[in-house]
Amino acid sequence: MHRFAVSLLALSLAATPALAQDPGRMQQVIAADADKGEFMGAVLVARDGQVLLDRGYGSANLEWKIPNDGDTKFRLGSITKQFTAAAILLLQERGKLSLDAPIKTYLPDAPAAWDKVTVRHLLSHTSGIPSFTSFDDYSKSRPLPATLDSLTARFRDKPLDFQPGEKFAYSNSGYILLTTIVEKASGQPYAAFVTDNIFKPLGMADSGYDSHAAVLPRRASGYTPSPRGVINTDYIDMTIPQGAGALYSTTHDLLKWNAGLFGGKLLKPESLKAMTTPVKDKYALGLFVANVDGATMINHGGGIEGFNTWLGYDPDRKLTVVVLGNLNSGAPDRLGKSLMTLARGGNVVLPAERRAITVPAAKLREYEGTYELSPTFAVTMKVEGGKLTTQATGQDAFELFAEKPDQFFLKVADAQVSFTRDAGGKVTGLVLHQHGRDMPAKRK
Repeated sequence: MHRFAVSLLALSLAATPALAQDPGRMQQVIAADADKGEFMGAVLVARDGQVLLDRGYGSANLEWKIPNDGDTKFRLGSITKQFTAAAILLLQERGKLSLDAPIKTYLPDAPAAWDKVTVRHLLSHTSGIPSFTSFDDYSKSRPLPATLDSLTARFRDKPLDFQPGEKFAYSNSGYILLTTIVEKASGQPYAAFVTDNIFKPLGMADSGYDSHAAVLPRRASGYTPSPRGVINTDYIDMTIPQGAGALYSTTHDLLKWNAGLFGGKLLKPESLKAMTTPVKDKYALGLFVANVDGATMINHGGGIEGFNTWLGYDPDRKLTVVVLGNLNSGAPDRLGKSLMTLARGGNVVLPAERRAITVPAAKLREYEGTYELSPTFAVTMKVEGGKLTTQATGQDAFELFAEKPDQFFLKVADAQVSFTRDAGGKVTGLVLHQHGRDMPAKRK
């Protein structure tokens, strides 16, 4: 649910020496964050049903020092979206709706601006409907109870950001509308439909729609870092996230989910293919699908007050990686991707393991310039005193250390920079590796 902000000061893990599927190395990688207080939660790695790693880190409740484990219930945030997508596909299989029908078919009072928006557009974040969680008043409204109608009223009269199908732009608003469509098409509340048609058939007894009012055994408390240390997270009323981010689950249940979804126990083959076929910018229906380490990775992360999560699957190797955290940080996202790399037999380099090489100042000057990551965020490279420094928009300047030709790293944060060149050898851009993401930037 959270908005993502690029920051060179956040910590992350980057892929690169370890033994294939070595649980000891996996634990070492996780401990690098857990020991620093960057990660608290539960982790599971499995291959074709065989569990390689199943551990908890830190506390489900810091006040009582109750440890996390594979049966601890965590809020999932946007991992919820794949369950909403599966619900929509189940309803299509039953003839209750069509992905390519205009949403006005199911929401007859929709504004005229949405006339060309289809269900598929909502699922793939290509509708152009602005995300209400990015509005200036969102932080004030999130503690207050809401209905699907009142949530929709927050964005229904806003102009589209672009024409439907034209671009990809992550929108929680779209998944609020999908929640309404599930309810109208099925005749059931969203929570009941997901429970009856997904959780119960797959044996996911520790999963559901979260509620503050419910007494829920083994539910983790959510925490947030602050200048004065870890604090209890801000309150969000769970009527707000709906099918965009309101579900809870455990690492054990999410292994059942991946086994059921990708094992053909839930959807017909054509529905699963639709769910995992990218529409734009590597996003399919409720899932990201990309080529990582030379293989397909299907994944989604989540962020909600007090929780960050990540769930990934390698369909070729039948690998599942689950990282559920009850401390807001980028750790689950980067750990998930690093653990997937290790599970595939790849390598991961921890920040403390990186070694700098010396590069002449004349060579460093080839990298000087400004590189634009987005219209409002850029990094400037300068050579000062024989050292290459980088300064991001609104941040201090920090030294970059060379690791290999055209490859540098920061010591103040776990972030790496790879410079790119054209056919003539001129530096034309860079890629910032951080938060488990590869963010390209062109030289201005």
